[in-house]
Amino acid sequence: MKILTWNCNGAFRKKFRKVAAEFNADIYVIQECENPVTVKERDFKDWAQNFLWTGDPAHKGLGIFAKNNKITINRLAWDSQDLEHFIACRVNNDFNLLGTWCHGASSPTYAYIGQLWKYLQVHKARLNKSIIAGDFNSNTIWDKRDRKWNHSVVVKELGEYRIESLYHMYFRERQGAENQPTFYLQKNLSKAYHIDYIFASDEFCETLKAVNVGQSDKWLALSDHMPVICEFRTKHGRRQK
Repeated sequence: MKILTWNCNGAFRKKFRKVAAEFNADIYVIQECENPVTVKERDFKDWAQNFLWTGDPAHKGLGIFAKNNKITINRLAWDSQDLEHFIACRVNNDFNLLGTWCHGASSPTYAYIGQLWKYLQVHKARLNKSIIAGDFNSNTIWDKRDRKWNHSVVVKELGEYRIESLYHMYFRERQGAENQPTFYLQKNLSKAYHIDYIFASDEFCETLKAVNVGQSDKWLALSDHMPVICEFRTKHGRRQK
């Protein structure tokens, strides 16, 4: 199974073909995408038949898209408590997937990674056999140490539930010392940061086959973010279905 997260920087209906052709993922967690219900383009509607979406306004939100006739995604009734933006779903009745696009949310205190921290205080006990994927808008380098929450605190709390960043595990890099950026501020190559993640519980760590980050020469024309994709195999060496 392949799972991809990407902040598409809007107009996903015009960009889905490239990311689908390049990676052929089973599940796409897409930030800043439009609600497929509101889109007129027939080819995008045909591709985006199996999806969940949340956001405001309708042209820019968080979507989870899965392959038709192969993957089932059923939304879970996890209260978002007006935090922005989260979609929790059950995949193939086998594991939980939490898609996220961490917003400022007009919060003077709990912006960006603070949104995820607050969400986890309510729901982290439910994250057994789970994957968390999305744009966290955060990195350890921006920790504010006088807060009870920051990026490092979130990573530590997830670790207590045996949930790890697959990129950091696969490449053996420390949080805050990433060699592969996922975001270029203002599309400037000199303003490179790692703020997009796929975290997973230890069942997935054991079956992880590969982690890839899109390269700027291929993706920067489409978005200031790079796709991040993880591929898993079964314990017997076959790809998961």
